[in-house]
Amino acid sequence: MTLEWALDILQIVFADIILSGDNALVIGMAAAGLAPEYRRRAIMIGMAMAAIMRMLFAVIASQLIGIKGILLLGGALLAWVCWRFYKDLLQFNSGEEAVVDADTEADGSKKFGAALFTIILADVSMSLDNVIAVAAIAREDTKLLIFGLALAIMIMALFASVIMKIMLKYRWLSWAGLVFLVYLTAMMLFDGARDLGLIAL
Repeated sequence: MTLEWALDILQIVFADIILSGDNALVIGMAAAGLAPEYRRRAIMIGMAMAAIMRMLFAVIASQLIGIKGILLLGGALLAWVCWRFYKDLLQFNSGEEAVVDADTEADGSKKFGAALFTIILADVSMSLDNVIAVAAIAREDTKLLIFGLALAIMIMALFASVIMKIMLKYRWLSWAGLVFLVYLTAMMLFDGARDLGLIAL
């Protein structure tokens, strides 16, 4: 193993921890606001969709890197996710427990659908960002790209459920998570605008 290859692996690990951890955060936050019987389903679907998105984007990674404005589009999607989360968190932190009985089954299904939509939007945006970052590091090395993809999926699988449990126990942390997502959105929009030459540095 050459030093350059080892450094590439370290960079991919770091990028995956940050970007896949963010994806796990979104999935966990969205699932935490659901009734107990819907939470596991939301996490499993969210992780599956994120994995599929990463595989799809990995196949066309070289083309994605060359598309001007792709990060700006991803940032816009993530901004919409932040707005949806803000509205969801107002209810989630109001102290109301999400309890679903026979009379509120339809409402529970509606909330599940809304949470799933938020998760899918975030999956598209964050998978795009993750694959572009890993592809930029791996360059033409397919093994490194596959390694980065597999690691990203594993990180999400490990952390989404844990994040959901923490959010349920310490609800105030959900606001900290939202602030972090807003920061990521701003950075993604900034990078996208810079790539388009809208911001000169």
